Amino acid sequence: MPKANKLIHESSPYLLQHAQNPVEWQAWGEEALNQAKKEDKPIVLSIGYAACHWCHVMEHESFEDDEVAKVMNENYICIKLDREERPDIDQIYMDAVQNMGLNGGWPLNMFLMPNQKPFYGGTYFPKHKWLEILDKVAMAFQSSRDQLEESADKFAQALNAPDTEKLGLGNLKSNEFNSKILSEAYQKLSNSFDWDNGGTLGAPKFPMPVIWKFLMKYAFHSQNPEARKALELTLSSMADGGIYDQIGGGFARYSVDAEWFAPHFEKMLYDNGQLISLYADAYRFTQNPYFKEIFEDSIKFSVRELMDPYCRFYSALDADSEGEEGKFYTWTYDELQKLFGKEYEAVLKFYNATENGNWENGRNILFRHSTLEDFCKAEKLHSDEFKKQLKFVKDRLLDKREGRIRPALDDKILTAWNALLIKGICDAYKAHQDEKYKAIALDNFIFLSEFVWDGNHLFRSFKNDQVKIKGYLEDYALTIQACLTIFEISSNRKALHFAEELAQYAVDNFYDTQEMLFYYTDKTSEKLIARKKEIFDNVIPSSNSVMIESLHWLGILTGNASFTKISEDMLKQIQHLLVREPKFLANYASAYALKAHKSFDVVVVGKDAKKFQKEMWSHYLPNTFIMAIEEENDKELVWRGKEIINTKTSIYVCENNACQQPVYDVQDAIAQMTK
Repeated sequence: MPKANKLIHESSPYLLQHAQNPVEWQAWGEEALNQAKKEDKPIVLSIGYAACHWCHVMEHESFEDDEVAKVMNENYICIKLDREERPDIDQIYMDAVQNMGLNGGWPLNMFLMPNQKPFYGGTYFPKHKWLEILDKVAMAFQSSRDQLEESADKFAQALNAPDTEKLGLGNLKSNEFNSKILSEAYQKLSNSFDWDNGGTLGAPKFPMPVIWKFLMKYAFHSQNPEARKALELTLSSMADGGIYDQIGGGFARYSVDAEWFAPHFEKMLYDNGQLISLYADAYRFTQNPYFKEIFEDSIKFSVRELMDPYCRFYSALDADSEGEEGKFYTWTYDELQKLFGKEYEAVLKFYNATENGNWENGRNILFRHSTLEDFCKAEKLHSDEFKKQLKFVKDRLLDKREGRIRPALDDKILTAWNALLIKGICDAYKAHQDEKYKAIALDNFIFLSEFVWDGNHLFRSFKNDQVKIKGYLEDYALTIQACLTIFEISSNRKALHFAEELAQYAVDNFYDTQEMLFYYTDKTSEKLIARKKEIFDNVIPSSNSVMIESLHWLGILTGNASFTKISEDMLKQIQHLLVREPKFLANYASAYALKAHKSFDVVVVGKDAKKFQKEMWSHYLPNTFIMAIEEENDKELVWRGKEIINTKTSIYVCENNACQQPVYDVQDAIAQMTK
């Protein structure tokens, strides 16, 4: 076995994957950065994550190669970075490579001056190209140092340009929040819809939950049938496709094609947390039982394959097993025939398995292209009997698959991603009151409030019973959001107080009072070459957009007017961009709907409070926060003065800190919100 490099002392699974490389990798830190200055060498910064397929390919081709390692070790200080642990650094250099006019992605390989300023970069390079670049950059560093420094200074300057300057923040046409802006954003967004396959046009196809969350809200408020159709087409198509694990539940990160057929097989916690939320809300909105099946099976997957014994969730599953992408999830026809024979041929046809395979190397990705009902009608099958066969096949395949060599597990536990998953499970509880969901959420709340919070700081990463890295805005924003949802489903006052405490910390340590948006890093964090703000929504919603929504609700629930003002100021900064870039600001559009339409905080009090709450949850009521308490309680502002009238369970529908007359029936309460 080759001699280990300095990564052997790290806890990140991604860094440990490279610990036996002949490249003399170091983790990002003072030791490596000071060595670059002392030896006056350029830095190769290579950024990736544990489940990244092309990161594995480049490692095998280049970083495990002695010839490549010799060139890197002689000429560079070589630093490996896990982007999931250090998104602050990843953001800076991803922006830099895009400022260079190059495409971003992972692995991200950047060349830096000894002072960390970037001058060149790219993503995946095959070995011959990587060697060529290494040689050219090393020569340029020796012979054209002044030009490289000038270029690096310009890129660093661009990275530090104020967002007000780059984006024209605060360029308001109006001080009001107008639903017309949401209609205009929808019209722009609808130009990118794929009406054949669902999702947005093009390939590869990412689920992008924030887009469809906004579309659902917009379809509800506007009663626009086209928006609803696009939503249902997308969610059905994703669930039918190979991107969804038809046997075990849960979604892969993206589809390489435009039809959701062939996934990039890694499964990420952040995708599944958001998609559980999305399908749970869509079930309430459409009452389509298929969407219920999807979120329930996705929770089963998350619990079975990503949850530890203490209800904490690991980060991801790799795409590869036995050195082959997707091998764990795909089947040859012979394997399927041996398991089931002719008796179950209809099920194999339903999943589109063929003798020669429908994918690579004679293997089959299981997917659907029709509903169960339509398939049974076309094949003249009895639907109840076919459902039994389908369940038998799924259970048997899952059991058989469990005996295979599994994809690698990224077992670091990230605060923000756990918060996303718990938000999803809470939303699933609202859609379908399985008490196991509430229990998982409350157990995970202990992790968020006690294990990664030391009373002063939230931490980003947890592994081997140790916390690591001070939290970023993403960690605070998503944890606040999760705690608010936990409070809604459980009335756990600790969750509300913790959300308020985290929000105040974020305001004190991340908020930029000039631009009226939040920085991504704490003011006490390591000083990097730029302090960035995460503006645009991506696969994960931007931390600023999440803060807008959370501060909106905290302002209502705690009576803290400063939270409300910050939330409104942030939206005013960004609202003119909603119409221009709705695809990358979809979560802001969802937050904007809280201001452009009415928001209701509902308190149900009395012996049937939880029953009434669940009945209200069975309706899709966006912009509504529904709490239930069985006895009168004035310990929290939001419950104060909510009395039980004549021993009847009473429902208080409130808006802008004013409550309507209490009613005693769910339909009457809904009528108060929709009049």
